[in-house]
Amino acid sequence: MTVQNQRLHGVHCALEALRAGRREIHRLRVRADHKRSELGEVIALAESAGVPIADLDPGGPVPRDVGRTQGVELEVGPIPEYPLEQLLSTPPRGERRRLVLLDRVEDPQNVGSIIRVAEAAAADGLVMTQRRAPPLGPAVARASAGALEWLPVARVGNLSNSIKLLKNQGFWAIGADPKGPESVFALDDRFFAADLLFVLGAEGPGIREGVGRLLDHRVRIPLPGRVASLNVASAASLLLFEAARRECEKLPNPPS
Repeated sequence: MTVQNQRLHGVHCALEALRAGRREIHRLRVRADHKRSELGEVIALAESAGVPIADLDPGGPVPRDVGRTQGVELEVGPIPEYPLEQLLSTPPRGERRRLVLLDRVEDPQNVGSIIRVAEAAAADGLVMTQRRAPPLGPAVARASAGALEWLPVARVGNLSNSIKLLKNQGFWAIGADPKGPESVFALDDRFFAADLLFVLGAEGPGIREGVGRLLDHRVRIPLPGRVASLNVASAASLLLFEAARRECEKLPNPPS
C-alpha cells in the first residue's frame, strides 16, 4: 500500500527525507522570507542534490492532515516498503534483532509515533499488514518527525504466518496486553538476550486471539496511577526502551 505524489510539510520531515535519500525528491518549496537556520540546511541539502527549489506561497492552502508547513514543502515519491525476508537479511543495528509488529493499528498518528519510538530505540524495522493499516503518507511521516525516512517497513499479507516465520528464525514474540500475566519489568534477562518481536494491537480491541496464541509472552505495563491503560505508542516506547536498557547491560545467553 504505497502513496504516490506526496507532499511532506515541516522542517523535520523535509530534512530527514533529504538526509536519508531513500525517496525520489521532485521539488522543494520554501517561504521566500524564511529566516530559520533549519531551513538553510534543508535548502543546502536540496541544492547539493540538484533538487529544484521554488517559493512557497505563505497564503496558500495547507492540507488539514499535515498541519502547518513551517515554511517548507517537499514533493517526494513514496517511501520504499520491503518484503519481510529483506528485513531479515539486513544486519541488525545492535547485538540482537528487534522488530515491531502492528496488529490492526490503523491511526496514522499512532503509527507515526510508533515509528519515531522504534527508530529512536534502534529497532531494526516495523511489520505492518497490507490491510487494516494506513498508507505511509504525509500524516504518518509528520507524526514520526522524520523517523519514517530511516526505519525499514515491511508489509505482509498474514500476521500469523509472519510471526511463525520470525519464530522459526529465532525470534521470541512478546505481546503488549494490559491484562497480561507478567510485568515486562519482571521478565528474566535471558529473554532480552534473544532476538525479539514486539507485537502491539489496536487500542481497545488489542491483539487478536489468533495472533495472541503465537506469543511466547503476554506482558503488561504496571500502572500504579489511576488510568487503566496507555496508548499504543506509549506502550511501544516502554517495551522498546526496556529492551534497550537490558541490552546495555551484560546479558547471559538467550534461552534455548
